[in-house]
Amino acid sequence: MKNLNEKKCLIVYFSREGNNYVSGKIVNLPVGNTKVIADMIQEITEGDVFRIDAVKSYPKDYTATTNVAKKEQNDNARPELSSHVEDMDFYNVIFLGYPNWWGTMPMPVFTFLEEYNFSGKTIVPFCTHEGSGLGRSEKDIAKLCPKATLLKGLAIHGSSVSAAKKDVTDWLGKIGMIS
Repeated sequence: MKNLNEKKCLIVYFSREGNNYVSGKIVNLPVGNTKVIADMIQEITEGDVFRIDAVKSYPKDYTATTNVAKKEQNDNARPELSSHVEDMDFYNVIFLGYPNWWGTMPMPVFTFLEEYNFSGKTIVPFCTHEGSGLGRSEKDIAKLCPKATLLKGLAIHGSSVSAAKKDVTDWLGKIGMIS
């Protein structure tokens, strides 16, 4: 399915493979949950894809990562990113995906949002989580990008990502991204 209005879409996501918390236990994920959803959105919309990666990788250990993430949040850190979107002006719809870490987006996503001018663009958030939904991430996006249009986000339980294609498709239809 293609975009209803032939909008130029960019699917931007932050995802972490390896040790992750899923359904109450630590499991090793070969592909991060948020990437699974980003790939579904890409397949349906045929948009371009950009992965947010920090220069300094997070620890392989899940608990160590959560500790680093909490410290970054407490410090309001902006981790340096390893790559950048070449021509953000080309896109008018930005799907923004991330895991919910400590009630919001990981701090590299904050870095990403502060690097570009989103005035007049539409931001469509989606996140993976283990029970906390979108948390306060939509409010944080609205604060960081006040001149963008923010559409209703989608939260997918991390343990359910492999079976989420219908939910993703239904959501894209509901927000007018596909017919």
